[in-house]
Amino acid sequence: MRLYLIAGEASGDLHGSNLLKALYAQQPDLACRAWGGDLMQNTGATLVKHYRELAFMGFVEVAKNLRTILRNIDFCKRNILDFQPDALVLIDYPGFNLRIARWAKQQGIPVVYYISPQLWAWHASRAHAIRRDVDKLLVILPFEKEFFKKYGIEAEFVGHPLLDEIWISGYRDIGDSVHSPTLPISKYPNIQISQYPNIPTIALLPGSRKQEVSRILPRMLEVTEEFPDYQFVIAGATSLSAEYYAPFLAKHPRVRLLRGQTYEVLRQSKAALVKSGTSTLETALLDVPQVVCYAGNWLSYRIAKRLVKVKYISLVNLIMDRPMVRELIQDELNQENLKAALSEILSPEKAAVMRAGYAELRERLGGGGASERAATAILKAASLKFQVKSFK
Repeated sequence: MRLYLIAGEASGDLHGSNLLKALYAQQPDLACRAWGGDLMQNTGATLVKHYRELAFMGFVEVAKNLRTILRNIDFCKRNILDFQPDALVLIDYPGFNLRIARWAKQQGIPVVYYISPQLWAWHASRAHAIRRDVDKLLVILPFEKEFFKKYGIEAEFVGHPLLDEIWISGYRDIGDSVHSPTLPISKYPNIQISQYPNIPTIALLPGSRKQEVSRILPRMLEVTEEFPDYQFVIAGATSLSAEYYAPFLAKHPRVRLLRGQTYEVLRQSKAALVKSGTSTLETALLDVPQVVCYAGNWLSYRIAKRLVKVKYISLVNLIMDRPMVRELIQDELNQENLKAALSEILSPEKAAVMRAGYAELRERLGGGGASERAATAILKAASLKFQVKSFK
């Protein structure tokens, strides 16, 4: 059996790698090609294109790189036809993947969408395209099943894969930690992320794309001088080199960079400043009080503000449907607001309230096993074409 997977971002690479592990466990002789990253490649898929070549975010950035994007789409179609998969597995990344889904449906290739586009936030009209072009929709947020039902789509809620990823990464007793000051237990107890073990740490998570980091990290770094009793550690992305971060750190010698150890940085931190996205949910699941940060291209932000129809930008607040964590967006992301928001969550009382909310969040997300459930659904969708092909 052959599967072709497409993930266009770091988070998709992470969830795609865990999905591949579950797929290989259920079907050891599976052949997989993938657009993704190092994690998917290391799990066993043949990597066709790295997400570093695909990570264009925002309306202006997409417009500037439209020719490259169209070339990638054409190449992807040719590569899929060359591979002749029994199913196409799309992981998030809607701008690209929905185009491929429509084409694949016309070719008679079964299409499974894992981690659906966030149409409840904007562009809900795309739901009609999903109903037309996607054979199986697998969702990871509890409210998405009802949302898609309004459009005649029977989505399957498989649970959130981050619950599994945190467990796989070696972090235990997360549920119990909400009732005590002890953070989740790590299977890597000897890793020391800070320079001074006796000084409490604050984590900085500025994102994984250059355009995100260039706008968000300088604003985060501005506030570090306001907290002399704390040390700051940047949870850097492996997709960005240490040399890329160096100019930002030149004026902040007290700030340390640690790439590729985000969970351990969070586990050993008292609080975190976090770029909006999947990392806000990871921070919550690791029980760390946080302030959510976002700053984008001015024009892209103005366009998005008109189009996006949600009350919050962080997954934590969206799932809980209330402002559980503070969000500082665009011009609000400044030194004064960051100082006030960070000071607030460093207080034991506010931290306790936030952690109590995190416990409720985990209950809403359900139990583990998302990757296994998704793998079962994908193999079932692919099996019919595989059987027909084998019969021929």
